[in-house]
Amino acid sequence: MAELNSALLPEQIKPFLFDLNQSVVERALEFHSRHAQHGAKRDTLEDRPLLESKSSAMRRLLETARQAAQSEATVLLTGESGTGKNVLARQMHYWSSRSQHPFVVVNCTTLSVYSLETELFGHVGGAFTSGTKDMPGLLEAADGGTVFLDEIGDLSPDLQTKFLRFVEEQSFGRIGGAETIRLNTRIIAASNHDLAAAVAGHHFRNDLFYRINVIGLRIPPLRERFEDILPLAELIALQMEVIRNHRAELCFSPEAAAILRRYHWPGNVRELRNAIERAVVLAGRDMIMPKHLPDKVLRGSSDFAMPSAPKNMEEMKRQLIIRVLAKSPTLQDAAQALGIDVSTLWRKRKRYRIE
Repeated sequence: MAELNSALLPEQIKPFLFDLNQSVVERALEFHSRHAQHGAKRDTLEDRPLLESKSSAMRRLLETARQAAQSEATVLLTGESGTGKNVLARQMHYWSSRSQHPFVVVNCTTLSVYSLETELFGHVGGAFTSGTKDMPGLLEAADGGTVFLDEIGDLSPDLQTKFLRFVEEQSFGRIGGAETIRLNTRIIAASNHDLAAAVAGHHFRNDLFYRINVIGLRIPPLRERFEDILPLAELIALQMEVIRNHRAELCFSPEAAAILRRYHWPGNVRELRNAIERAVVLAGRDMIMPKHLPDKVLRGSSDFAMPSAPKNMEEMKRQLIIRVLAKSPTLQDAAQALGIDVSTLWRKRKRYRIE
């Protein structure tokens, strides 16, 4: 009897495992939809300061983005990976009249073609073996709000065709269904690929490209926003990562600041943020030194000459001394934190006219 039960056991549990897998998939899709809607507002509040800029080109871009946000036109954000396309897309949603409705993110690179189609359009019960009940897609979740298609250049040719219909008609059908679903959804797309070149190479539909590129915005890489590097680094270190990693206030040594300015940041703001988080975690009591920065940044900074900006450097040193003095109980403590003696600190205070 034991042998008989043992032989039957696999057949007995197969339906159970099938139902379990189906349930897990459906719950995962539901969770992804809810997370895409509700997580966007939190992320925007945290990352919004990263859009602040001293660069004239970036400020013009933000002004255009704010104007575009008030319209219903589709927007295509382009730029290198890590420049902040997702942050700008979220901000445009909250600048718009749709800000009280969902902002739904669809990452076109993370799923298989079939899974992405299901996630976008949903399916009706019985459309395929593991889908026994109706499941709305993320496009429906974005009704009244904004859908952001990140890396739209990675859509398969078949999905490009189906998504083109949605862009043109604001309607679609769930997989396996006959009903036409109509929505009122704003579309923002993003790509780090050259979609015009993809069109020329017959890898991306020409008609879809022009439909999503009504307003095209290119976010400049960080190396083209040289004046933003240190302000962004200080913002990330002093207002984000210090709090997130439970650290006391920190500042950059002049040497560390110079290295940050010299490095070309191929990973853009994302790479800068990762480097600063590492430095905040590894830094000593109150100062980020060159040794706390990633080796790649240290090596790379030596390959690029730092533009001459003596006035900026002098002002940076002055501000560093002011910050250290403000949080040091005595001049001796401040001098020790700065790595100089008290007499040198006294002379620097006099030189920089620091009371």
